[in-house]
Amino acid sequence: MYIDGASALPAIAAAIRAARSSVFVAGWIITPGFLMEHDPIPVTLRDLLAEAAERVDVRVLVWAGAPANLFHPTRSETRRDLDALVAGTRIRGATDKRNRPMHCHHEKLVIIDGIIAFVGGIDLTDVSGDRYDSGPHGHRATLGWHDAAAALAGPSVADVASHFALRWEATTGEPVAAVAVPAAAGRSRVQVVRTVPEHTYSVLERGDFTILAAYMGALRGAQRLIYLENQFLWSPEVVAVLCDKLLRPPTADFRLCIVLPSRPNNGNDDTRGQLALLIKADHHGRLLVGTIGPPGRTQPRVYVHAKIGIIDDTWLTIGSANLNEHSLFNDTEVNLVSDDVELARSVRERLWSEHLGMECAGEDPLALIEERWRPQIQGGAISAVALRALPSASRRSARLLGPLTGLVVDG
Repeated sequence: MYIDGASALPAIAAAIRAARSSVFVAGWIITPGFLMEHDPIPVTLRDLLAEAAERVDVRVLVWAGAPANLFHPTRSETRRDLDALVAGTRIRGATDKRNRPMHCHHEKLVIIDGIIAFVGGIDLTDVSGDRYDSGPHGHRATLGWHDAAAALAGPSVADVASHFALRWEATTGEPVAAVAVPAAAGRSRVQVVRTVPEHTYSVLERGDFTILAAYMGALRGAQRLIYLENQFLWSPEVVAVLCDKLLRPPTADFRLCIVLPSRPNNGNDDTRGQLALLIKADHHGRLLVGTIGPPGRTQPRVYVHAKIGIIDDTWLTIGSANLNEHSLFNDTEVNLVSDDVELARSVRERLWSEHLGMECAGEDPLALIEERWRPQIQGGAISAVALRALPSASRRSARLLGPLTGLVVDG
């Protein structure tokens, strides 16, 4: 697991540089001049992939962009960036326009030689903010970016590779040779789950909604702790389960902790409206919602872009899926799920160590929540700690128009 781009991106670059047969990349948007490495010398994505393409098969698949110029990236912007990426190189690029209106191809994948796959939320771009960042995110001239990605080895890599192959062949008509299923690696059990809307690809006519199924099963079974980091919280299905947990806590120690961006790039009222439902259901004081970033409006902000769920320190998911209807029903997405207890706990501890500014390994999570989380987000104190209160809901959200807007725009 890599927390933040400053740790994930150099690891991805090193894997691409060591490729022996193939490098496959799928993304929402890709910027050719994006810096994958800063030290000892800057290395752009284009230079990295161009060098690899002299030795191995390099294919890059991106969303074709919005069909109408209603939001970014547009079709022309995507084509411009892809042309700049492949020009004068052996990189093979394609744009996938098989998407519903107002929706997109959103997964972020890098697959090396069919034996290593990087899956997560980090886009290879500096659009809207520089992904090359690290905690505590407080001292930047540009928008800070909190995100995460995972490196995967073992048999599940074949599932990620087959998903890329399905989309590449449907888009270009060119088949991708099936990879041999890698041997077992490590101790973690890992499942690849995805969202593929129905009627998008002929070989998957009924679609695939296993991200939603995985989340719903884990959330319903939660006993002690639900910890979520996400860019959005719009999904009525997810919020309904969370409300039920708050109305009828499964244990005396149950807590629901959520980290969201202070100002999401869209859908602010959608998230605030759904949060209003959670607050209304929180009769027992089990809900804590916060954001991260330095205090004060004059300082650079931090954008929470990670898509992580951890349940009871026994279940973990990470990937590209937001908690909205886009990601659970209408966009293409890829997540990883693991029931490795040690992994789930260690990832939560690493995230909390970054957010709380202290070493959380081995500490009791309930004690941390009550002694550090709650005072920090409820006290409103300005401190060096990254975790802080989420700005209050708007009037529209207070009237619960957020959920209604979410259904219209996002459904």
